[in-house]
Amino acid sequence: MNIELELNGEVKKFDQAKTDSLLDLLRTHGYTGAKRGCDTGACGFCTVIVDGEPRNSCVLPAAKADGATVETIEGLGSQSDLHPIQEAFVDNTALQCGFCIPGMIMRSKALLSENPDPSEAEVREGLSENLCRCTGYKKIVESVLDAADRMNGDKAVTDGGTESESNGRSQNGFDCCGGDCR
Repeated sequence: MNIELELNGEVKKFDQAKTDSLLDLLRTHGYTGAKRGCDTGACGFCTVIVDGEPRNSCVLPAAKADGATVETIEGLGSQSDLHPIQEAFVDNTALQCGFCIPGMIMRSKALLSENPDPSEAEVREGLSENLCRCTGYKKIVESVLDAADRMNGDKAVTDGGTESESNGRSQNGFDCCGGDCR
């Protein structure tokens, strides 16, 4: 079956099996940022943005994405020009094994598009559908809060240990989980 998408800003046509998921389509055509984890929509490793909403691409039939606008991690930034969310994840050392990170970043992008100045509780709730097996989520949450500041024009913190002048949030990337491992 033929499927047409606006993928990362470009209209693309694909010939896919009727039973393929959007994740199958993406990975078959070289978009390997979205990871296959559970194949049930429970882990969030495969999160992409479809028509402005975060979606688990492993359970979304490719046919249902026909005509949709799809954003993947490959369209967010490049190695030489990272998106502010990607920069914040790097600067706050929120990258362990990296397997969940593309999905976390895409869900974070959707969250920050909807709520540009979330509280810590709102970030935790917004990311609750994405799992990470390596961290206590503290650095991931700090990264999203930092990214929100960066995207709102507040001073970008890149030294891994100072505070944002605008809100006093600690940006210390070296204190493990601070006893708040959730």
